[in-house]
Amino acid sequence: MVNLFTRTLLVLLTCAPLLSNAWSFSSSNPQQNNTSRRNFFINQWTTATAAAAATTMISLGSLAKPATASSSSSSTDLAVGGNIRFGDEDIMSLKAHGTSMVPVQDNLRYGVSNKLADKICNYNRHFAEYSGYFRETTLEETVRKANGPVTFYDSNTGKPLFVAPIGRSVDEFLEESRYHGWPSFRDQEVVWENVRVLRSSGETVSVDGTHLGHNIPSKDKRNRYCINLVSVAGNPV
Repeated sequence: MVNLFTRTLLVLLTCAPLLSNAWSFSSSNPQQNNTSRRNFFINQWTTATAAAAATTMISLGSLAKPATASSSSSSTDLAVGGNIRFGDEDIMSLKAHGTSMVPVQDNLRYGVSNKLADKICNYNRHFAEYSGYFRETTLEETVRKANGPVTFYDSNTGKPLFVAPIGRSVDEFLEESRYHGWPSFRDQEVVWENVRVLRSSGETVSVDGTHLGHNIPSKDKRNRYCINLVSVAGNPV
């Protein structure tokens, strides 16, 4: 409604100068015969009407156009959240580069160590970056400065894996992560198309074989995915 009011006002402002010009011309040129003044006025009125019609059509078109979701990340229309998805052990079978087909990207985010990332992501099933490692990176600053949830990408493939915070504040997300020592995600923040949890161990992995971390449920039995930052510091591809 506010937009419609604004656009209506613009229509009036668009028409006013043209009509004013027509009136001024008619008043200031008494030597012109009535037919000339009338023709000039009609000319200006037609121009003003056309401008008004065009503006109105744009306004109605804008109102009729459905709103689209926006995201602070470069990935849009992601299906984020939902029920946990389990995977089979063969996801983590040996491949060309450890459990993955490719090594980690060269330009990982947050200032994490590429050497540590490659070891954790591709040649490891049980160990993790040390507790609190993420606090020595730019993660907290990045999350606080973001205009909305941040998308975390697979350090190997660049596929989106998590989007956070969702359903909670930045402070709540960071507080829980600090408390447990690793970035901690909830079900509503997982891109399940690309993430699986191994039923036998709770190991959380990407569908491409990247070791991410483990599901360590909280006391209320809700799933909590404690994830190595080095595993989700990739760039979108």
